[in-house]
Amino acid sequence: MRKVTKKLKRTIKIIRKRELRIMNKTKIEWCDMSWNPITGCLCNCEYCYAKVIARRFGGYDGNGSNGNNSTCIEIIAGKADIFHVHVLENALHKQDKSKAPYPFGFAPTFHKYRLNEPQAFKKPQTIFVGSMADVFGDWIPEDWIQAVFEACKAAPQHRYLFLTKNIHGYQDYEDSGGCLPKGDKFWYGQSDDGSGELTALKEYGINTFLSIEPILQSYQLNLNCLTSDMFGFGWVIIGAETGRRKNKVVPKRGWIEEIVDTCTANNIPIFMKNSLTGIWGELLIQEFPW
Repeated sequence: MRKVTKKLKRTIKIIRKRELRIMNKTKIEWCDMSWNPITGCLCNCEYCYAKVIARRFGGYDGNGSNGNNSTCIEIIAGKADIFHVHVLENALHKQDKSKAPYPFGFAPTFHKYRLNEPQAFKKPQTIFVGSMADVFGDWIPEDWIQAVFEACKAAPQHRYLFLTKNIHGYQDYEDSGGCLPKGDKFWYGQSDDGSGELTALKEYGINTFLSIEPILQSYQLNLNCLTSDMFGFGWVIIGAETGRRKNKVVPKRGWIEEIVDTCTANNIPIFMKNSLTGIWGELLIQEFPW
């Protein structure tokens, strides 16, 4: 009986290690892993990679075998905007019994059963929270965000990176009485393709970074924000558009040089994604702020 027990324990340990390796894989170069307790977004960016993935692997076995663990909620933001989002207590499955990672496609979905995943990794990881979502979108309930933060705090060995296009979401959360976790283990990014306006967040006492991906035009108009004390960016990520979109933009080397020169002159770490390899034409700069 003892031998069987030991063998069973070894088997469980092997399976667990395999699962961790699968979960740990990510094609995003600037993090160790991605974690998606929330999926889906309503920004409708035409170059969005996440939307393509969610639609490709969306759907689930809707014949009732999944149980009654899904809730649809109506969210009212502002005076007129109405959004429908989903809450899952447990994972849904496809007909072949495999888990359905995006059962509702790219509709915003809160996967409660994923909240404990960071605790399974004892070794410190740099985790991108919400690679398949915009966690701070107008359509995301505040209690979802709070639950994600609590899950992060329950696994303090990791570093957590958030990234949003709805930059006012950070402000709204803080100003409404919530508290953005601070310290070296939490970083808050702004995503910009060069066409938007940046927002100063230094007053909140948080670590901020800027992700210019995909860069669609010269960043000349926003270069002064990179060096401004009001913004206090501690890191800049640059990447080109990927995929096969009909009107895909291939950035000019000069656009990249403007950003690199500005950051280098002001000691701001730069991370070039591999998508710039053919454009930069030399060894990529891949620096980290920690």
